[in-house]
Amino acid sequence: MGLPAVFENLSLPVVASPMFLVSGKELVMATCRSGIVGTFPALNQRTSEGFERWLEEISEGLDGATQTDGRPVAPYGVNLIVHKSNPRMQADLALCVKHKVPLIITSLGAVSELVEAVHSYGGLVFHDVTTTRHGEKAAEAGVDGLIAVCAGAGGHAGTLSPFALLPELRSFFDGTLLLSGCISSGNQIAAAQLLGADMAYMGSRFIATRESAATDENKQMVVAGQARDIIYTPAISGVPGNFLRPSLVKVGLDPDNLPAKESISFSKEVEPPESGAKAWKSIWSAGQGIGSVQDIPTTAEFCARLKAEYDSAVAGFCG
Repeated sequence: MGLPAVFENLSLPVVASPMFLVSGKELVMATCRSGIVGTFPALNQRTSEGFERWLEEISEGLDGATQTDGRPVAPYGVNLIVHKSNPRMQADLALCVKHKVPLIITSLGAVSELVEAVHSYGGLVFHDVTTTRHGEKAAEAGVDGLIAVCAGAGGHAGTLSPFALLPELRSFFDGTLLLSGCISSGNQIAAAQLLGADMAYMGSRFIATRESAATDENKQMVVAGQARDIIYTPAISGVPGNFLRPSLVKVGLDPDNLPAKESISFSKEVEPPESGAKAWKSIWSAGQGIGSVQDIPTTAEFCARLKAEYDSAVAGFCG
């Protein structure tokens, strides 16, 4: 299907995914000014009051701003964790409704009440899924888009190939389809569309940008890393995800013998307690596509590079 009207001024069909402790307001505004959708997790601000300040600052920073070609900037979005482990969900949702956040990305749960609340002011809801069954449940809840989080994606990734998951989702869903997993270049954005996706969903490559809130050490680890440096495990947050093996070693954990985690958590310490290791803060996530990351440009520089690669790829396919 065509993209929703709110995306009509995008320079690229891309959503920069919300990364815990990495996607801050600076990265969001930089991506939006470069013509792609910038997003961040509500939980990147440790209180709902802080979260509302970010909403205000992002709205003010983007109000009246334009891309380099004069078009309006891209819209922004917020990720909400819809799970009982997130006590802030209702309060943060209320703030999103109050400030009319254009796009809400939901994770770990799709509920019709949330969708209705966002639709009440004209917002969109995209939901990330790793299986067809998750997609069916989200479609039943009335979401506007499904994000196919396929094998190799950063964060809480799935294990399915996009060649398998995308057509299964499209067989019953006529809304916006996004593809996530190892997308780092403009050629790969075009390839995602050839596979049947309407948009690409990119995360790990934006870790290594100037505006990213990741530490310099984290950025350098991504630049130096390859697919072999990614380990897929539920031991960090309780949900299977991809993490940088060197960051596990750095905090004294054995990547091949990780302790089991009995509950879902996004901030609590990982055993052994004496390591002081915390998921996301000192144990870092990334996807298998980091082998393509060679530098740490500004977001504007990187997005311009993506645009040139994408245009060249599309021209080549058409030719």
